This record gives sequence, C-alpha cells and structure tokens, in this order.
Amino acid sequence: MPKPVVPEEKRRRRRPTRSGTVLSEELIVRTALRMLREHGSAGLTARRLGLALDADPSTLYRYFRGMDDLTLAIGDALIGQALEGWEPTGEWRRDLRDVGLRIHAAYVAHPQAALLTTSRVTGRANELAADEAVLGILRTAGFPLPDTVRIYHAFIDQTLAFAALDAASLALPSAALDEDEARWRSTYARLPADRYPRIAEAAPLLAQHMITSAYPTALEMLLDSVERQVDNAPQGARGTARPATTDLRPPDGRSSQGL
Repeated sequence: MPKPVVPEEKRRRRRPTRSGTVLSEELIVRTALRMLREHGSAGLTARRLGLALDADPSTLYRYFRGMDDLTLAIGDALIGQALEGWEPTGEWRRDLRDVGLRIHAAYVAHPQAALLTTSRVTGRANELAADEAVLGILRTAGFPLPDTVRIYHAFIDQTLAFAALDAASLALPSAALDEDEARWRSTYARLPADRYPRIAEAAPLLAQHMITSAYPTALEMLLDSVERQVDNAPQGARGTARPATTDLRPPDGRSSQGL
C-alpha cells in the first residue's frame, strides 16, 4: 500500500537537506525535469533524484506516492508552465490557437518529459485549470455542450499527439535526428521521376516542410473546420457569445504556477 503523502504545511517544516536545501514539490519536479533533459527517462530514479537533491531517496515519498505520482506532477507542471500568464481575449479562435501553441511548445521544450506525460491524465490543478479554460472558451463562444465536448476532445488530443510525435524526434540522439532530416534530401530528392512522379515533383517542398512540425498547420485546419461548422449552423442554433470569464486559476483559487 502506498505511503500517505505528507500535507504541504508539514513539508515546509521539514529540516533542510545536508547541503541546506529546503525541499518542496516544485523543487523536486524542477530537478526531475533537469535530470530527464540530461539523462533521459532511464536516468530518472528515486536514488539518482535523491543524490541530485542531496537528500535521502525515502524523503521523496513524503511528497509523492511513488515515481508514477512524480511523473503526473511533471506533466502537470508542463501545463502550468505553458499557460502561465495566459489570459483569454474573448475571441474563441485566437484563444484556442494560443492555448494549443503554448501547450505544444511547452512539451517539445522538454522532449524526454513529454514522452512520459503526454498520454497521462494527471487530474492535478494545472490540468484541471487548462481543461476548464478550453471548455470555457468554447462555451463562452456559444457552442452547444455536445459540440463543445467533441471539439475539446479533438483539440486536446491533436495537441498532445503532435507534442508526443515532435518530442520523440527531438529525443533521438542528435546523429540519428540529423540522419532522418537529411534523408529527405539524400533519398527522396533523388528518386527517379518515372517511378515516383509525385514524390519527385514534391521533393523540394518535402525537404523544406518535413523537418518542421506540422502542428501549426493541423491546428489551423481544425480551427477552419470548427469555423465552418459555426458558419453553416442554422441561425437559431449558433448561440450567443457571452463575455469571457475563463481564467487559469485552479479550483483552490491560486494562480497556476509553472516551473
């Protein structure tokens, strides 16, 4: 049975580590992100994290129920980092675009962490605040509830799927990543036109585009689809936009905090 997590107020009264560091959940998550960036997921263990913090590894279990709980906290921290300082404008398309690009960018900035967390549901404060924000954008714009949930599902899954795909590339050893990118020029650009006519004509553009993320394009295509749905809806079914009230405060009222 997992050990109970010590309440936050009791953690703050803990003695400093041997080097004088006062542990906190934020510090542990920040250190874990650094270890993931430097050593990959295989390098993130309780023992190594304890060494990096100059603390006994068992101390970590006062803050997290286990390494999986820490993984969820890392994912939630990335979401908080993505949306720190974000405010809705009341323009649903602009707001969705901004939220999507922010979340995608936060994950690809930490590719090793993204590989661990994009498929997880944390249920933590930043994730809940982000979900509330996206649903609020759509409902404030006047979308019916079933459409809101459907669009939200497509939007968030698309964002996380591209984040995972792009992070997987960035997490490759640099030599492998360079080889993959060069292959668009060394292989695709040299294919015979009589056998691969469509690839041959597209090769220069493929070499230019395929080494970048397609997420911004895919996001615009999704937003175009949603906008067409609005334009084609019967006049009485479009809903009336209401003043934007969405913010990113977690349920306890505190502002979302990034790393």
